[in-house]
Amino acid sequence: MFRRRAATAPSTERHDGPMVKAAGVYKRYGPLEIIRGVDFEVQRGEVSVIIGPSGSGKTTFLRCINHLEKIDAGRIHVDGKTVGYREVDGRLHELRDAEVCRNREQIGMVFQNFNLFPHKNVLENIIEAPRGVRKIPAAQAKARAYELLERVGLSDKVRAYPAQLSGGQKQRIAIARALAMDPKLMLFDEPTSALDPELVGEVLSVMKQLARDGMTMVVVTHEMGFAQDVADTVTFMSDGKVVEQGPAPEVLSNPEEERTRAFLARAMSERRASA
Repeated sequence: MFRRRAATAPSTERHDGPMVKAAGVYKRYGPLEIIRGVDFEVQRGEVSVIIGPSGSGKTTFLRCINHLEKIDAGRIHVDGKTVGYREVDGRLHELRDAEVCRNREQIGMVFQNFNLFPHKNVLENIIEAPRGVRKIPAAQAKARAYELLERVGLSDKVRAYPAQLSGGQKQRIAIARALAMDPKLMLFDEPTSALDPELVGEVLSVMKQLARDGMTMVVVTHEMGFAQDVADTVTFMSDGKVVEQGPAPEVLSNPEEERTRAFLARAMSERRASA
């Protein structure tokens, strides 16, 4: 397990409770329940990994954390605030789009398929949100972009366009772009699933360094090696429910639930076969 630095929030405001707290969360698409009563917490500076079979609701729940998906019941708080809603007399009232965007400013998200702007070069991709959303001066935004490109090992790609980059390079640029907003929380949705196997390591290396630096992270992944090396807590989801959660060594090495044991056995077998 990594030795981490103490996490620091970019804002002077600080909530003393968990960075993420979800209680009784439900999400439906028509009659189909995708998330069914999920409870979930992440402390500051923790790396929390969510695992489970395809279709278990992992990605949907991750998107609910920053209100990319609207919940149908329950509560989700990030740093003590309800993202996407205002609570009045015990009832939730959805915020306007502009207010939701302000809520999301300090929640970075990295997607499976990079989501870079193809018509903008690397520098332009990274400074887009700081300039457009936070109104940071151009010189300051560019200086921060150069720092982040150095951090992810791609300082030589500042003028390159996404079509000129490998998948691993695109994902590292996507991480740099998310970090440019100085988030207090980073969400990763299967960040290596679209990569060729030989490119996975370069992305995981950047994520491991973020963990060492104390970044609070929620990671949906199928990379069991990453979970073993970096995770503080692991949550196993199946059929839209949390089946098991706890400290990473306990869940990964000695799971209590049969479904968790069966999933991990398959995952480890596939990992050995691909090694």
